[in-house]
Amino acid sequence: MSELVLQEDFFAPASTDLIDGLLGQYKQLRSDIEMMAELIKTHGVSVYHFLNGNRGNHDRYIRSVDEIFELNGAIASLNADFWQKALNLTDVYEYMPNNRREEWREQIQNPQGVKAKGISQYDARQGGQKKEWEVEPLPDFEEEAVRPTITALLNARQQFFSERVDGIFRALSGEHVTNRPEGFGKRMILARVYNDWGSTEYRMAGYIQDLRIVIAKFMGRDEPRWNATDSALLAARRRPGEWLALDGGALRVRGYLKGTAHLEVHPEMAWRLNCILAQLYPMAIPPQFRQKPKRKLKDFVMMGKPLPFAVLGELARMKTERYTPWRRERWEEPLEPLTTNPFNRAFDYGDYDKAVREQAEKVLETIGGVKVMAGPRKNISLWEFDYEPASVLDEIIASGCIPDQKSHQFYPTPASLAERCIELADIGLNDVCLEPSAGMGGLAEFMPQDRTTCVEISPVHCRVLEAKGFSVVQADFIKWAESQNAKFDRIVMNPPFSEGRAVAHVQAAAECLKPGGRLVAIMPSGNKDKDILPGWQVDWSEPISNEFAGTSISVVILTATREG
Repeated sequence: MSELVLQEDFFAPASTDLIDGLLGQYKQLRSDIEMMAELIKTHGVSVYHFLNGNRGNHDRYIRSVDEIFELNGAIASLNADFWQKALNLTDVYEYMPNNRREEWREQIQNPQGVKAKGISQYDARQGGQKKEWEVEPLPDFEEEAVRPTITALLNARQQFFSERVDGIFRALSGEHVTNRPEGFGKRMILARVYNDWGSTEYRMAGYIQDLRIVIAKFMGRDEPRWNATDSALLAARRRPGEWLALDGGALRVRGYLKGTAHLEVHPEMAWRLNCILAQLYPMAIPPQFRQKPKRKLKDFVMMGKPLPFAVLGELARMKTERYTPWRRERWEEPLEPLTTNPFNRAFDYGDYDKAVREQAEKVLETIGGVKVMAGPRKNISLWEFDYEPASVLDEIIASGCIPDQKSHQFYPTPASLAERCIELADIGLNDVCLEPSAGMGGLAEFMPQDRTTCVEISPVHCRVLEAKGFSVVQADFIKWAESQNAKFDRIVMNPPFSEGRAVAHVQAAAECLKPGGRLVAIMPSGNKDKDILPGWQVDWSEPISNEFAGTSISVVILTATREG
């Protein structure tokens, strides 16, 4: 249980100086409001003529001066503003379970409170009593209320963490028999996650957001924002009945058009969540569901290092730019679009974190995107693809991982790995070189440009290679290799991995090598020591991990020499 305990430095305390500052600002503003109210009361007739004489042409009714400048309403608005500021000084809002956040949100939105309606007949029969308030009024933002409240909330963060887990579990639909008392070890079904218009229902989706926040804490990740969960749930609904992995496979969701969502939590996470439930309800969760699982599910793989949520948020905000001519007005000449490629994406406008944007751009490269500069001054950046990337981006934004089994996907070769491959290739002054399935030339960039041929199937990538000055052949490499008589001294390659294609590409490349030539290839580590080039002199590197961001791929470098 010790690894589940949240340490004191896990939280961000509220600064005493900041609370003092807020209390001082509040007193000053409240004094100004009270002074203004007295002034208006004295000069109410004069103020009325200001309001009446300056109203709009369509304003038939003007509220009385007493209504507009009612003191209690102004003080209530001031209280709401400063209570929200005080909460924002701490991380306590982040730790509140969904129902507590809703209660605070209701109070801040209704600082004067909401009177309770009449008691229902059912409650009356049960002997229930009528409540005075449906939403309690906010107390004045005074020291005797503020400090105890903020201190109590800060001290309750550990309790909130447990309540959040409990709230998620309680939100499970009681209408479905698959929701079991064993906690998070079984499939969970949530009703009314989507509304009739196909959007997410805020309250129910909030419980899934809570679950992702808790899991992010377990994984040591940054916290997902609401738009990340909303995007993931909408992506699940666009592929009804199909599992969509979230957060590196820590959980997965399946959306349905009727509004329900199925959730499964990975066993590694389920037992942690069940341990927290067991603290609240010691007798409710059987011991076997509070133990770390020994069995691994083959179809439920969890990655250790998903992409940061900040990067996923950048991807989630990308939009498709117009790609057909259009007119602002019917009588104007049509304006040319920034691109004619319908498969394009552009980052959202506004300020951004440079390091986060660079990581997001690397992800786009990994799934085949090419950055192009557009506009009259070539100062607007767009990303173009050879295919519609919506479904792939959905999967990345939801899971935080780059999907391995996508035929359109390639992995740009990191510079450190490329340099190591080129060193192993030992390219001589007169050697003629080839990079098969070159992508955007991650290996070719380190090879002699005037003696290197790049073969690439993507027309978008071919444009990039040509712009870099390489000799380019647009073709499927395996088909091209079958029809070639040309032979090369050195071949350096990073072949596609999915569906066993790496071996097929290496064997095709081997037929293009001269006797005595050398082939260097980046391969999945599972191919290490396999006899894929019989009769060749072959060396394998040690397994190399964590070279490709957002993936769990481990690779080895094959160095093979063809006997002369």
